[in-house]
Amino acid sequence: MLRKMFTVLQIILMLPVFPILGALKVKPIDGSTTKWEARARTASGEYAANAAAAASEWATNTARASDTYGMAIAAPGMKTRFQRGVARAGAAKYLRKIESVGADRFAPGVAAATVDYKAGAEPYFSTLAALTLTARKPRGDPANYNRVEQVGKALNAKRLALLGATGGGS
Repeated sequence: MLRKMFTVLQIILMLPVFPILGALKVKPIDGSTTKWEARARTASGEYAANAAAAASEWATNTARASDTYGMAIAAPGMKTRFQRGVARAGAAKYLRKIESVGADRFAPGVAAATVDYKAGAEPYFSTLAALTLTARKPRGDPANYNRVEQVGKALNAKRLALLGATGGGS
């Protein structure tokens, strides 16, 4: 009895979508685009509240997805898919987005990122400040490259330490 009722309910719910099991009736894209744009323009407050509320859930779920991410980026053909996506978008879209939204968002984005920049760069600044380099030789002396190597090794060691990695790096 319950199974029969469930089947009848399924059929009733499908009727508006599949009028006699024919083709789907799809609204024109222009109307959907207009509706999407109008609603999206007024949704910034709702977005901010819901996105902020979901931050801890995002972090947990994203961390759990690391294996899936690894498989996705290693999937066959991923490099060519990426290249095709770039070619499809093209330089014209890149330029259009810079001109239409990029310039207006740049300064607020920098302002919002200042705290993160400082936190991310500080360990490297401290590493550089703690270095004692070998004495500088006369201009053109190949021994001066040792100073560059010392800086590079120290910064790479800091990067690996921050990543929690050990051994050689890339």
